[in-house]
Amino acid sequence: MLFGVIRLKGKANLKKEVRDTFKYLRLYRKNHCTIIPPSKENIGMLRKIERYVTWGEINPETLSLLLQKRAKLPGNKKLTEEYLKDKFGKSFDKLANELLNNELKIKEIPGVKPFFRLKPPRKGFEIKGTKLPYSVGGSFGYRGKDINTLLKRMI
Repeated sequence: MLFGVIRLKGKANLKKEVRDTFKYLRLYRKNHCTIIPPSKENIGMLRKIERYVTWGEINPETLSLLLQKRAKLPGNKKLTEEYLKDKFGKSFDKLANELLNNELKIKEIPGVKPFFRLKPPRKGFEIKGTKLPYSVGGSFGYRGKDINTLLKRMI
């Protein structure tokens, strides 16, 4: 299992602790996404930046789609099926399953950037915007399996 983490807010007026946490998670800008394992340390970091991000459990279908459409190589080139076959001998679906089963980490894939640049979501965020938690109709905080629908709208 992996968490998909999406940064919702920009760089203005952030405390140093929050800026450093974004740097550790490789969430450099608004609408950037990263995938992390649900360890005790990572959950602690997510709690620290809870008001600026949304996260939840990502499923294999969405992770495969994210890798196909948004994974980048150096020089801002797209990750292709041919590149994966040459370097790993695997497809996007197999790679997504190995990532989710913690058999492989994203930084072990040669040349792939460990974050994804996403578009703003189609039809916008939830009704109450990015100023309230997801549990009361807003956008930030933990959203469980619903992260997959948001990611699909942002891919």
